[in-house]
Amino acid sequence: MLSASRAHGARRTRYAGLLIVALPLVLGACSREEEKVEPEIRPVRALKVERRDAGVPITLTGRIAAEDEVSLAFRISGRMTKMDVNVGDRLTAGQVVAQLDSVNEQNALRTARANLTAAQGQLTQARNHFERQDTLLKQGWTTRVNHEQATQALQTAESAVEAAEAQLRTAEDLVGFTELKADAPGVVTAIGPRAGEVVQVGQMIARVARQDGRDAVFDVPAQMIRAAPSDPRITVSLSDDPKVTAEGRVREVAPQANPVTRTFEVKVGLTNPPEAMRLGATVIGRMELPASSVFEIPASALTRSNQQASVWIVDPKKNTVSLRHVDVVRFDQNQVSVGYGLENGDVVVTAGVQALHPGQQVRLLGMSPRTNP
Repeated sequence: MLSASRAHGARRTRYAGLLIVALPLVLGACSREEEKVEPEIRPVRALKVERRDAGVPITLTGRIAAEDEVSLAFRISGRMTKMDVNVGDRLTAGQVVAQLDSVNEQNALRTARANLTAAQGQLTQARNHFERQDTLLKQGWTTRVNHEQATQALQTAESAVEAAEAQLRTAEDLVGFTELKADAPGVVTAIGPRAGEVVQVGQMIARVARQDGRDAVFDVPAQMIRAAPSDPRITVSLSDDPKVTAEGRVREVAPQANPVTRTFEVKVGLTNPPEAMRLGATVIGRMELPASSVFEIPASALTRSNQQASVWIVDPKKNTVSLRHVDVVRFDQNQVSVGYGLENGDVVVTAGVQALHPGQQVRLLGMSPRTNP
């Protein structure tokens, strides 16, 4: 009995020792778990914004196009036998561009001429018969019925001649339609079918840029169109030679945005453009927007929330962030101009916006105020 009691006491002593050794480990694990659930403080960069007047120039890249560009097409169908122009050729008014096989039209023209000759012969016969009947009636040697029949035959012959003349003019027009001519001087910018192909009525054979003016064409965002003045003066220069410049004004704004780029095509009519501004040349257009009171922030500060442009605002007392919707007036790769949504003195996060969530604590790195220049 005594030995059994001693053995049981020894086991209790050993278990107590193990508990004493394991207790620090358990407490350490609990401490690590408590450390893991502590809120993470995210380091970010931010700046303090101030409203200021901005009248920055706007620069866009575009191209030179003809002010008036037309597509030349045949007015009848047929097989094209000749194509005399290529892209870049200069045309004069009345120059033949292409020609159709005119065998059928020539046959129709000969038929119309023959019909007119026959109608004119019948008219001569009817007129002679009427004159005889008219003379005999006056002398009393014929009846009035015969005279009326001669009058009716004369009128029918005259109508037949008029119809034959109209058919002849139509046949002559069809023969003329087999030749496609330039109606004004210009430069060929594109061509369609080649000789030997069968073309349809209205099918584009050649596109001609008429030499009566040139436009600078730009793809402009909607917000820039809204911010632009009513009649801005635009300076256009060649991208590869900025010394070659021309002045222009907006001549046409597309009524509908491009479904892919969501921009509007704007045509700027150029005043006395230099010869170096050839069709298709790449140009740069510059326009000064009127001064407006805006907040300017780096483009990296901008994010989206509920399909709206937003920024993260830092609460300087709690060092926590919250989202705020803003109205973007102008946007480029480096800088954003905000019209509404910010107040003077707001602290805006400029770097690290992708890893933030509302109410998160942050630590500001290198914050600097942005004030009026």
